[in-house]
Amino acid sequence: MYKLRPLVHRSLYKTRATNLPKFSKIAPLGSQFARFSNTSNLKYNTAQIFFLTEIFRGMWVVLENFFRPPYTIYYPYEKGALSPRFRGEHALRRRGKVVCPAQAITIEAETREDGSRRTTRYDIDMTKCIYCGFCQEACPVDAIVEGPNFEYATETREELLYNKEKLLANGDKWEPEIAKNLEANQYYV
Repeated sequence: MYKLRPLVHRSLYKTRATNLPKFSKIAPLGSQFARFSNTSNLKYNTAQIFFLTEIFRGMWVVLENFFRPPYTIYYPYEKGALSPRFRGEHALRRRGKVVCPAQAITIEAETREDGSRRTTRYDIDMTKCIYCGFCQEACPVDAIVEGPNFEYATETREELLYNKEKLLANGDKWEPEIAKNLEANQYYV
């Protein structure tokens, strides 16, 4: 009743005859009309074909989504909303002290005449930074923060070595947004 045919021709195998492919069954003639075997399926399928219900369902989905606003934004021209806890470019706020435990940050200090310490060098190597936020958490006076800026691509590696002046400039530039984000973030701490 069934004619057996190999899945792959024997000449494609370079092994012995014991590793021949398994045989597949060819469906008998007329099995593609099995969905019309009883009258209820016949009526249902005939109605679907005659009234084109699948096409109308698909067109309904298209019309529903046609009048919805788009989910995308035009990125360089439109900016999406950022969370207050977003970790972007580093900035140094003008505060009294600076403390950070990260390996990407280099801090050198010297003692003053009165015995207190003064920071002489404060550098962040942005190529080493993993934006974990530990430096922001460890700083007791919120001097080092990760600001809302995430568009600071550069052409050279040297531009990603931030010194104290660059960090203070970032802090001055983003101070209103940084203060707003820190105020909104106080509930999470």
